[in-house]
Amino acid sequence: MTSRILMVLTSHDRLGDTGEPTGFWLEELAAPYYVCLDAGAEVVLASPKGGQPPLDPKSDAEESQTDATRRFQQDDQAQEALANTRKLSEISADDFDAIFYPGGHGPLWDLVDDSDSIRLIETFWAQQKPVAAVCHAPIVLIHARDPEGELIIKGRQITGFTNEEEDAVGLTDIVPHLVENALKEGGAHYSKADVFVAYTRQDGLLITGQNPPSSEPTAKLLLDALKK
Repeated sequence: MTSRILMVLTSHDRLGDTGEPTGFWLEELAAPYYVCLDAGAEVVLASPKGGQPPLDPKSDAEESQTDATRRFQQDDQAQEALANTRKLSEISADDFDAIFYPGGHGPLWDLVDDSDSIRLIETFWAQQKPVAAVCHAPIVLIHARDPEGELIIKGRQITGFTNEEEDAVGLTDIVPHLVENALKEGGAHYSKADVFVAYTRQDGLLITGQNPPSSEPTAKLLLDALKK
């Protein structure tokens, strides 16, 4: 039985009022995409607006390249899938076995309070299916509630992009949310490793990674959770 994994990308392309472009972070899509695909899973890409989601150009720079990003850029099928993401409003959790959110700064603006995204997370959770997010994307969890009405993150082990990492990229005063602070305010048991060191947390079916280097191990934890 082939697992179907929904990967949700941002549709937001501007870094506040700086005029600078933003979007999703390429490594955080490419690495999990191939971890899942190479394990035999089917991956479907979606975004709030559908179609081509915005790529953060910094994630496409030479110093940000990895084997996975280079493979993704040269993969016609992957590029086709990316150009034609499905609209979140048209997605049903019933059709998938797990949901994964790549980061980038974009989700801080659109996915954090996107009603379709929250609906999907809550439905996956209620159906006891894995929910995973990496880097900035754990911000998408802060408003999602379980069937009893409690915040999903409350009392759970979690990680995400740290205040120090945001400081290191010089965007602390630009972003609308600091991921670390938002998760703590939601009652999560937040923990982290050093700046840009791979670090993951798993609390049952909730799986999170701290930063771009954490994207591949986060996806591997998701696959492990699906096997169980």
